[in-house]
Amino acid sequence: MIWFGGQKPDIAWMTSFGAKTMPGLLGIEFVDAGDDWVSARMPVDHRTHQPFGRLHGGASVALAETVASVAGAMTLDPTKQVTVGLEINANHIRPAMSGWVTATAKAESIGRTTQIWTIRITNGEGKLVCLSRITLAVIATA
Repeated sequence: MIWFGGQKPDIAWMTSFGAKTMPGLLGIEFVDAGDDWVSARMPVDHRTHQPFGRLHGGASVALAETVASVAGAMTLDPTKQVTVGLEINANHIRPAMSGWVTATAKAESIGRTTQIWTIRITNGEGKLVCLSRITLAVIATA
């Protein structure tokens, strides 16, 4: 298990942590965690659509960065370090028009100064909507 303190992250806390910032505005909710992964979901609605009624690619990237950045932070002592996005890419595979998309971030490398996570975003049928990879910088809190 990769989590700080040796326990799975608190899902309710992770959702409430971003409630008054962009994740909350987009409706992102954390839903589950395992030994080296975290999942969150986001509605596909007026908040996350582009003008043609499809899930906005930027909303997918915001979801991917949110789930991976929060997951990365859960591997660290929060009194000493946090994670921030350093680089992200995304391949948009298929459109989503409504419902929910779920992002699952899996740790690929947890280093002293950087972390790498792969994020798979799927629709309600489990079909791949977006595949993303992010490099996080580990920085001091002070």
